[in-house]
Amino acid sequence: MTAVSGATAVSGTAAVSETTATPGGTRSVRPARVRLRFHRAWFVAAVTFVTIIGAAAFRSLPGLLIDPLHQEFGWSRGTIGAAVSINLALYGLTAPFAAALMDRFGIRRVVAVALTVIAVGSGATVWMTAAWQLMLTWGLLVGLGAGSMALAFAATVTNRWFTERRGLVTGILTAASASGQLIFLPLLSWIVSEHDWRPAAVTVSLAALAVVPFVWLLLRDHPADVGLKPYGAKEFVEKPAPVRGAARRAMTVLFSAMRTGPFWLLAGTFAICGASTNGLVQTHFVPAAHDHGMPITAAASLLAVIGVFDVLGTIASGWFTDRYEPRRLLAVYYAFRGISLLFLPMLLAPSVHLPMVFFIVFYGLDWVATVPPTLALCREQYGDDSAIVFGWVLASHQVGAALVAFLGGVARDTFGSYDVVWYAAGALCAAAALMSLVIRRRPVGRGAVAA
Repeated sequence: MTAVSGATAVSGTAAVSETTATPGGTRSVRPARVRLRFHRAWFVAAVTFVTIIGAAAFRSLPGLLIDPLHQEFGWSRGTIGAAVSINLALYGLTAPFAAALMDRFGIRRVVAVALTVIAVGSGATVWMTAAWQLMLTWGLLVGLGAGSMALAFAATVTNRWFTERRGLVTGILTAASASGQLIFLPLLSWIVSEHDWRPAAVTVSLAALAVVPFVWLLLRDHPADVGLKPYGAKEFVEKPAPVRGAARRAMTVLFSAMRTGPFWLLAGTFAICGASTNGLVQTHFVPAAHDHGMPITAAASLLAVIGVFDVLGTIASGWFTDRYEPRRLLAVYYAFRGISLLFLPMLLAPSVHLPMVFFIVFYGLDWVATVPPTLALCREQYGDDSAIVFGWVLASHQVGAALVAFLGGVARDTFGSYDVVWYAAGALCAAAALMSLVIRRRPVGRGAVAA
C-alpha cells in the first residue's frame, strides 16, 4: 500500500514522499522524484529574452535620428555620428564592469537600474537644444545603461543556468536583440515620419521602463536561489558569495587576458564585427538608402527584415556552435559578410528590388551569427572568467562600431556618399576571416586566465 503525504517542487522536479507498509507492520517513508517537463533555466532564459527585446528599442533609433536632427538643428552628420559613437563605445566598455557588478549585486539589480538609466537618458533628449546635450543624454546615459544590458548579460545568464545547450541558448538570447529591432524599427520609423522624432524617443523610454517589473519580479540570479541544479549539471552548484571589488576584478581579468594571444584575435575580429554591423549598417544604412531616393520608412523596414533573418541565423549559429569548430564558423561568417558588403553600393536604389531583398536576407542571417562561436571560444580559453573576458571582447566590438559610426558620417560629409565605407568594411571582414582561423585550439586552464 502506498500513500502520498506531500509534494515540494525542487531542482526542476516534483519531490513526492511515499509511505509504504512493510510485512512486519512498520511503515517506511522514502522520497520519490517525478520529473517536470521543463527545467526552470528555460523560464529564466525566456525572461531574459523578453528583457533584451524590450531594451532593444533604444538600439533601433539612432539611424532614424540622423536626418531629422540634421534638418532641425543643422548639426552635421559627423556631429550626430559622434554622439552615436559615444553611445556605442560605452555600450561595449561598460559591459565587463556590468558583468562583474552582476557577480557582486546580482543580475536583477544591475539590469533594473540599467533599464531605468536608459529610460531617463532617452526621455531627456526631447528637451535638448545643443549637440553636447545629445552626447550627454543619448551618448553617455543611454550608452552606460545599454552597456549593462549588453551581451555580457546574456553570457552571465547562460553561464550560471546552463551547462548543456549553451551555444543554442546564447544564439537565442543574442537573437532577442534582433527581435526587438524587428518590433520597434517599423514602429519608430512611422513615428518619426508622421509625428517627429521626439515621440519616438519617448516611446523608447517607456519601453525600457515597461521591462523593469518583469526583471525584478521574474528573473533570478542563480539556480541555487530556487534550489536547482544548472540545466545539464550532474551535481548541485552552490551560489558563489558576492564578489567585492567589481572594477578591480574586471581590470585584473583584462590584464591577465591581454597576456594571451587568443584575446587579441578575438577582440580584433569582434571589433570588425561591430564596425560592419552596429557602426555601419545599423547606423548608416537608412540615411544611405535615403540618399538614393528610398523613403525612410522603406529603408527602416528593410532593417527590420534583417532582424527577422538575424533571429534565424543566430539561433542556427548557436546550434552549429554546439556541433562544429567555432573558429571555422567565424571564418565563414566573416568571409560571406565581407562579400555582401562589397556588392551593397550597387544595390542601393529609390525602390526595393530583388537583389536588395537577397542582400537583406543574406546579411540578416549573418548579422550576429558571430556571437555564439566567439562566446564559445572565450569560454574555452578563459573558463570561469569567460563572461568578463567576453565583456572586454564586446568592448572592442563597440569601439569598432563607434569608430565607423563617426567615420561613416565624416565620409558622407566629405565624399557625398557612403561607398568608400562599404568597400573598406568588406575588406576588414576578409581580414577577420583570416584572423579567426589562427586562433589557437589549446584551452587555457579553467577558472582563471593565464599567460
